[in-house]
Amino acid sequence: MIVLENEELKVTINPKGAEIISLIDKNDHTEYIWSGSKDIWGFNAPHLFPIVGALKDNTLLVDGEKYHLNRHGFARTSTFRKIEAAPQQAIFEIRYDEEFLKVYPYKFEFQVVYHLKGRTLETLYKVINMDDKTVYFSVGAHPAFNVPLVKGENFEDYSIKFQYDEKLIAHQINPEGLFNGVTTEIPTNNQELSLTKSLFENDALVFKNIRSRAITLKSKFSTKTVKVEFPHFNYLGLWTKADAPFICLEPWLGCSDHDGELKEFKLKEGIQSVEKGHVFESMFCISV
Repeated sequence: MIVLENEELKVTINPKGAEIISLIDKNDHTEYIWSGSKDIWGFNAPHLFPIVGALKDNTLLVDGEKYHLNRHGFARTSTFRKIEAAPQQAIFEIRYDEEFLKVYPYKFEFQVVYHLKGRTLETLYKVINMDDKTVYFSVGAHPAFNVPLVKGENFEDYSIKFQYDEKLIAHQINPEGLFNGVTTEIPTNNQELSLTKSLFENDALVFKNIRSRAITLKSKFSTKTVKVEFPHFNYLGLWTKADAPFICLEPWLGCSDHDGELKEFKLKEGIQSVEKGHVFESMFCISV
């Protein structure tokens, strides 16, 4: 495990998945990150690469060739190599090899760079093209935050405040994780979405066209908050499981396939690309 620490926060990162498994406020010992109980949901804050969401039939179609790639891609279950580990910064990477090429036919390096600044943890994604052609991909975050954060509170005591007043249109997904073409308007009040378990009866809420690039998890009663800023991410997912004490706040660059005809990967909705010899970068921040 790798630990980043300053006077305010202590962050623990597991090289498997380069995943944050703990974010503790050193002033009062509040733990912000979900514990990852395997009988409920075994992840803490996985990184989604080289796809976000699900592919139709778990099939990646590249230049007419089919490859099998499971939901959210392979980064979250891969062991990353530590490039750098300092008291307040760490860099992890995975790189193409024979096994990755069997499911994703691009030569790449994917880096996750953490930087702890005061009460903010910055996460930078870097996709390095090591191929002789354009590399196509999606990338996203899936951090799960404890709700409630304070003993004696309940899930329903919390809300998510959006940066701007939004008309929230959720795009529903089917049991296979694909968009089914159904949309639902989710009501808000003064830029806030009140959390209830019934919101997630049909799985995640996925928003495609919001203006906000920052959201804040807050309580009616306590002062504990989690702010997630995602200036360059075009999609946002919210998710929890029934009876689970967490909420996932998920900035994405990319999304699931639609239930229908299989498309070439480079034509997929929300797809990103990085040209030969170039590096793609995008950052999001968690502040508590």
